[in-house]
Amino acid sequence: MFSQSFLQLNTIFISILIEALPFVLVGVIISSVLQMFVTEEMVAKIIPKNRFLSVLFATTLGALFPGCECGIVPVTRRLIAKGVPLHSAIAFMLTGPVINPIVLFSTYVAFGNSWSMVWYRGGISFLVALLVGAILSLQFKDSQLKEEFHSHHHHHGSGIWGKIKGTLQHTIDEFFSVGKFLVLGAFVAAAMQTYVKTSTLTSLGHGEYSSSIVMMALTYVLSLCSEADAFIASSFRSTFSTTALVAFLVFGPMFDIKNTLMLLGVFKKKFVMYLFLYVSILVFVLSILIVH
Repeated sequence: MFSQSFLQLNTIFISILIEALPFVLVGVIISSVLQMFVTEEMVAKIIPKNRFLSVLFATTLGALFPGCECGIVPVTRRLIAKGVPLHSAIAFMLTGPVINPIVLFSTYVAFGNSWSMVWYRGGISFLVALLVGAILSLQFKDSQLKEEFHSHHHHHGSGIWGKIKGTLQHTIDEFFSVGKFLVLGAFVAAAMQTYVKTSTLTSLGHGEYSSSIVMMALTYVLSLCSEADAFIASSFRSTFSTTALVAFLVFGPMFDIKNTLMLLGVFKKKFVMYLFLYVSILVFVLSILIVH
């Protein structure tokens, strides 16, 4: 019995890692390119000065960025270190893993070529990111990064080779710094999937509101990559309402076990707690208001 469940845990753990690692790698490479080739002045030029316009701009930018919720954490950290306001960077981080062509297309296919799920998922994600960005812009005035992330400055040669060398160096450093949180998150998610029965959760999910909460809890625990989660969600169509499925699809890429640990590695605890609270409440309320 023990060996059977341990094997299952091992399989799930490895599959989560295999699914997430390529996206984390892409994320840290982009983050390192930003570090070496993008100056603070360039960033200041393109981000609008008005806080609400800057959130809108970053939310839209996130939509053009096919990132995973893990890979986008190091990119967000680098953007903030480069001077992008916290509220804009977080809006970008929340939409990147959901409103991008790959994820929306996989949602379209998973739900039998249906556009309604794509619109619900994309639209609600966009609104959540906008509102969270707006709230954060009023609440937090500083970057909320942990102290050790302010001081990462490697000086490399100014030539193109120096910059390429610097990019590689950053990629390696960042991959190991972010990777440890990914491994830990993948292990916790695998353990939860192995020892917490899905049927236990689904049996709780028959009420109109409780079903949304159950599906949000489930997507948090499963820690799926946003490119694959629509296929899991569609397998629950006979058990759960459309509202609950939309909550699952919007909440999962914004918050799961893996990226919570990664966020806690980068940002102050109190900030991550507020972010979790705002995203949870908004996903729950908006999915009920819009889908009904």
